[in-house]
Amino acid sequence: MKEKEEALAAHYAEIISLLGEDLQREGLQKTPQRVARAWTELTRGYSENPVAILRSALFKEAYHNMVVVKDIEFYSLCEHHLLPFFGKVHIAYIPNGEITGLSKLARIVDTFSHRLQVQERMTQEIAHCIQEALSPLGVMVVVESRHLCMQMRGVAKQGANTTTMHYIGAFEHAETRQEFLQQIHVNPLS
Repeated sequence: MKEKEEALAAHYAEIISLLGEDLQREGLQKTPQRVARAWTELTRGYSENPVAILRSALFKEAYHNMVVVKDIEFYSLCEHHLLPFFGKVHIAYIPNGEITGLSKLARIVDTFSHRLQVQERMTQEIAHCIQEALSPLGVMVVVESRHLCMQMRGVAKQGANTTTMHYIGAFEHAETRQEFLQQIHVNPLS
């Protein structure tokens, strides 16, 4: 890991210099190392196995109603501009004989969000991971976020929110989807 951080720091030093800054300036002297540590942390999801995380806390349970975990905060990096996007993830699944620890759902959100991402893929990855690990009757994931690549550059539109959804199994039925969306106070028609 040390070698990786040293290589990253060297690249960031070059980038800072190319931007016209003086790396000897007091405020910038340790910036390449700080940025390298930050990026190592912000992309730690590549070294984590989200299916294993869910399976590490499996419990047999004869519960066949919807399990909802909402308002899971996340921060990620847009793979197109390497700028942050952030918001909340809402997850629902209908168990099929096994449940997982609720904190594990938040952990897999962290795993997928700590990779270079697009919101659409992250939404699908979370849903498919739950499907693979738990084999539930259905899974639905809704992600609501704000993208700094839209707010800080380009169109520079403040307050624009993006919502993505992915559903599998029982959530392919409109009534089941609507029940979940009402739980999380999202109206797809508004």
